[in-house]
Order: sequence, then C-alpha cells, then structure tokens
Amino acid sequence: MTETTRRDLLALAAALAASPALAQGTGPATTSVALTTPLGRIVIALETQRAPITSANFLRYVDRKLYDGANFYRASRPQGSTADDYGLVQGGLQNDPKKVLPPIAHESTLKTGLSHVNGTISMGRHAPGTAQADWFICLGAQTYLDADAQQPGFAAFGQVTEGLEVVKQILVMPVDPTKGTGSMKGEMLKEPVPITTVRRV
Repeated sequence: MTETTRRDLLALAAALAASPALAQGTGPATTSVALTTPLGRIVIALETQRAPITSANFLRYVDRKLYDGANFYRASRPQGSTADDYGLVQGGLQNDPKKVLPPIAHESTLKTGLSHVNGTISMGRHAPGTAQADWFICLGAQTYLDADAQQPGFAAFGQVTEGLEVVKQILVMPVDPTKGTGSMKGEMLKEPVPITTVRRV
C-alpha cells in the first residue's frame, strides 16, 4: 500500500467517523410522514436522530394507523389576531383510551438542539413525561416554548416541509368561544379538521 493510498483511507475513515448516520448505521437523520386532510397534505420531517424518543413514539402511532381518523381540533392565536402567520394548531387523539399508547420520557430541546421555529411540530403534554398522542405545529417562531434553566419547555421533534399553507388555513378557522378548559378555552375549533391518514413517505 502506498503512502498516498494510506492517507486516502485514513481520510475516508475520519469522514465516516464524523458522520453519525454513517458511522453508527442509524440511517437517515429524518423520516418524513404525510398527513392527509380535506384541506390538503402536510408533510413533516421527523428528527429521528436528534429527537429519537419523541419521533419513535409518533411513528408507532403512524405504523399502527392509530392517527387515521384523528383531528386537528385546536387553533391558538394571540387575542384579537386575525392573521394566519402566528399561533399554533393542535391535533391528535384527544386521549382516546382505545388508541393512546403509554406516555414517553420528555426530550428537552436543551438535549436535542431543536427549537420552536416556524413549522416546528412538538408534543402536547401536561407535566414532563406525560406526552402521548397529541402534538402541535407552530406558525411563526415561538422559542419561549424551548427549554431553559428555569423551565422544561416542550419536546420539538420535527419540521413541516410541505403544506404549511394548510396549517395556516386551520389556524384561522372559527373557534367556539365557550369550549375548552384552562388555556385552551375559546381555542377549540367549531368544526375539527379530520386527519384521514398518516403515512411514511
């Protein structure tokens, strides 16, 4: 083996070691899923490397087809806002006992390095470690939802890559002023948007 060949092989080995996906054989950094709704399709890239616990949980629901027939049921905007570019929409199974799986460990954004920016999908929860099957999509940067030294934040785990205009349509749909409890009061959609299917793409 020549010295040049040896250097080339060492350089290749170093490049492989620097790439976690290649070095560890963990596959691609993201896995995409498509949500089909009557308003159009939403494609989300799940951060399967950076947020493995939360992404794997979402994919368990997808692979078992448990999200088929779920809904977008909440649209939250600043009071008095009529714009479609800031707020969040929430979807999932609303604690359907026939479909929800056990809660998962909280995956802090301090650990994952993710942030609640425009198009981020994140888990809904009560206390950390209670997240199951409901999640929300951010419109506009909402980094106050990230973790810091004082609060655990929410577990961001992916990004909308197609269909953000569908999310915007949902955000401005009419809400019922009396439905919902606590922070959700007045944010429940009068007519939830059905999620027909969720599949890997």
